[in-house]
Amino acid sequence: MEENTNFIHEFIKEDLAPEGQYAGMTVHTRFPPEPNGYLHIGHCKALCIDFGTAEKFGGLCNLRMDDTNPTKEDVEYVDAIQEDIHWLGFDWGDRFFYASDYFDTMYDYAVALIKKGLAYVCELTPEQFREYRGDVNTPARSPWRDRPVEESLDLFARMKAGEFPEGRYTLRARIDLASGNFNMRDPVIYRINHAHHHRQGDKWCIYPMYDFAHPIEDALEGITHSLCSLEFEDHRPLYDWVVSNVPIPFHKPRQIEFARLGINYTVMSKRKLRRLVEEGLVSGWDDPRMPTLCGLRRRGYTPRSIRNFCERIGVAKVSSTVEYAFLEHCLREDLNETAPRAMAVLEPVRLTLVNYPEGQSETVEVENNPNDPAAGTRRVSFSRSLYVEAEDFLPAPVPKFKRLYPNGPECRLKGAYLIRCIGCNTDENGNVTEILAEYDPDSRGGDPADGRKVKGATLHWVDAATAVEAEVRLYGNLFADESPDAADRDYIDCLSPDSLVVRTGCKLEHMLGSAAAPASFQFLRLGYFCVDSRDSAPGHLVFNRSVALKDSKK
Repeated sequence: MEENTNFIHEFIKEDLAPEGQYAGMTVHTRFPPEPNGYLHIGHCKALCIDFGTAEKFGGLCNLRMDDTNPTKEDVEYVDAIQEDIHWLGFDWGDRFFYASDYFDTMYDYAVALIKKGLAYVCELTPEQFREYRGDVNTPARSPWRDRPVEESLDLFARMKAGEFPEGRYTLRARIDLASGNFNMRDPVIYRINHAHHHRQGDKWCIYPMYDFAHPIEDALEGITHSLCSLEFEDHRPLYDWVVSNVPIPFHKPRQIEFARLGINYTVMSKRKLRRLVEEGLVSGWDDPRMPTLCGLRRRGYTPRSIRNFCERIGVAKVSSTVEYAFLEHCLREDLNETAPRAMAVLEPVRLTLVNYPEGQSETVEVENNPNDPAAGTRRVSFSRSLYVEAEDFLPAPVPKFKRLYPNGPECRLKGAYLIRCIGCNTDENGNVTEILAEYDPDSRGGDPADGRKVKGATLHWVDAATAVEAEVRLYGNLFADESPDAADRDYIDCLSPDSLVVRTGCKLEHMLGSAAAPASFQFLRLGYFCVDSRDSAPGHLVFNRSVALKDSKK
């Protein structure tokens, strides 16, 4: 089998070679989510890269909560992130950290930079920052750049003590105001923020910026390879500057960037997803239409399908957009092998076999999964009165319709008998209330005794005497536009009105009455469905459609 590799692996092999910078060392990566929301499918790519790379090279991968911005962070998200990662099949062992674990050390390092003349307290307002930022031909400027070291030390200590309001001062790294890389134009590394921290409480009112905190965290944890998305490529010089100038007694990690995952018909900004939740446009972070892992899990996605999706799209240096249909394909491929088959009728209409003895019932044998002989068969009850899909009947024939209509072709009832429609009953409005048919008692199992050719379709059905009732939710894309994130529109305006269709009064075969989450099934001819983990309960079955049987798009 061809080795699964990518450009990141090639870089690491170079680093581990005898002449490489990490020769003889253990590969050590990290996955550092900010606990300000739930993980989504975009995070899965980074997860698979971080944990998968460590696994490939026999190394280690840390889980670190990047909790340096207390405004939106919460323990709820910390717990959810851990649950999602474990669900995907990854584990960090005892290597679980918080960025806030290093706040004291980061403060000391900032003080050390001030003493070296490499940082200063600045008084520019946000408006002045923009005014003094300069452009490609004009250096940035700050009237506070040459503030005496002792004065900056005093102000920074007082910032920490809580003497000043938010926005009054910042601490900036003293690097190069004329740099062509604007991230190096004396970036802010500390700001005042009087916010309660989910772990530190009110101990701190100044917080490090990500570009200052992240390289320190990596270096302190002994990370060899800091793998991150492509938008941090321009930040790499600052990353290297920080670890080179603060007194960290460890080696320098190597930052390597890869392209983020883009998928059409969705958005993956946590800020935008939070808006959907807060404005009630979805039922929560775990709404099955959301790209969050908890939403995908509730919809019936499997860890294997998601990991397979991430592996097959590969690791690239250039951003691209993957079709949502490919994610669905990976799920369909997985469930086709593993999901038990079942029969369910979503728009039921009664089918009466007029020549089947009244009061008689029997069971017929149906395979559980034709792709898995070991799954065996099950017995399904059968009687005179059944339910079939309303769309499987027409009062009058139309071209190429090979299902039920009066005096139409013989059709198979899955695993049972051949039937032929002879008519129907309607209500006062002309709506079909009952389909009438005759069955061939010599065709048990669906094959005629005389070997005649059956021209009609094979239909799924449910025995009316033993059927259980359920609510079935048919989910589609949350957005009608394939590019809801486009700059020329508000993504909220792109929401699809057809992203959820709810069917009540659905009839399911009896064995589904005891199904519980996260069980998934293929409903014959309809798609793959799972028990809803939030709303389904004994006496009130709720199934979610995970994915249709066939690709909806090429």
